[in-house]
Amino acid sequence: MKREAGVSLVELLVSLAIGGVLIFGAMKAYVDSRRAYAVDETIVRMQETARYALSVMEPDLRMANYWGLLKGAESIAGQANPGDVESVPGGNAAKTCGKNFAMDLASSIEGTNDTYAAACEAKNGHPMPHADTITIRRASTARSNASARAGPLRICSTRTTGVLVASLSDSATCAAASATPSIAQINDLVVHLYYVGQDSDQRTGVPSLRRKVLNAKPDFDDVEIVANVEDMQIQYGVDTSGGVGPRSGAATRYLDAGPTLSALLNSTSSPAQIVSVRLWLLIRADTPEVGFTDTRVYEYGNRRAAHGKTGDLASGTSPNLPAYQPSLSTDDRLTSPKRYRRLLVSRTFQVRNALGT
Repeated sequence: MKREAGVSLVELLVSLAIGGVLIFGAMKAYVDSRRAYAVDETIVRMQETARYALSVMEPDLRMANYWGLLKGAESIAGQANPGDVESVPGGNAAKTCGKNFAMDLASSIEGTNDTYAAACEAKNGHPMPHADTITIRRASTARSNASARAGPLRICSTRTTGVLVASLSDSATCAAASATPSIAQINDLVVHLYYVGQDSDQRTGVPSLRRKVLNAKPDFDDVEIVANVEDMQIQYGVDTSGGVGPRSGAATRYLDAGPTLSALLNSTSSPAQIVSVRLWLLIRADTPEVGFTDTRVYEYGNRRAAHGKTGDLASGTSPNLPAYQPSLSTDDRLTSPKRYRRLLVSRTFQVRNALGT
């Protein structure tokens, strides 16, 4: 009989070594692909969060200073500013977020820089330190239900006059708008205060973009727009031409909310007007990532590396805030801020009604 030879020990060891290398390579490729997929999914979700937040804010910013058929808020009766006697028809809406907060139609766009200064409390009393706020006042783009005599604060307008009321029975202009909608109309008053809170509706400690919304009582509700927004910075584009000349309607300067902006807007000789709003949102991943450290330096708004760098969004002094570098955080836990991926988005919105409707 012929001699039958099997696999030698050396051949077996070589085969095992080659097989081990192939299996290791396949496992590494699988693990790397899973990690890459997870990172891609995180980035896509952050992009989705950013798109949604901007899509909610965009209509408000573009339509600020819209008052139905009337051009500008100056001729609207019934409005009140913080220096006036508290408006009785305004009810809680005239005091919850500050004196005559909802009734201050002349301030169609206003904000705070690096602070939350509204009288109405932020979610759980925890606004995000150093995040900006912005308040938009305008008329709704859809006509109000004229058959409901009482309800939300409403603006009745014609081409020459307007009035802010809590009940349609309080004004002849409102009666005309109900009877002849072709020459007059009724719109709900829209007041939205946007801010960043440290807590979302789902989980305490998860930052979220939120807004105070004028309701039909009238009062203000606190509504979450989307979670995982860590910071919001805003600058206002102002037109200093006075509405005259080739640069009319174009922003010549971008400024933070504060004394300089207020002085330009309230100038008695040639008041400026806000014609655009530049917005930055810092979006955070939903969950921390093991083995990841965010080493990027985020410069936006008035956060600049020239003012230093910080690993804590709450640190720094307004208005010269340091740039944000999460890797500088002294927190080494798995849930440390440095373990989250981030996306910084920016958008500039034109205010369509800056020069009136």
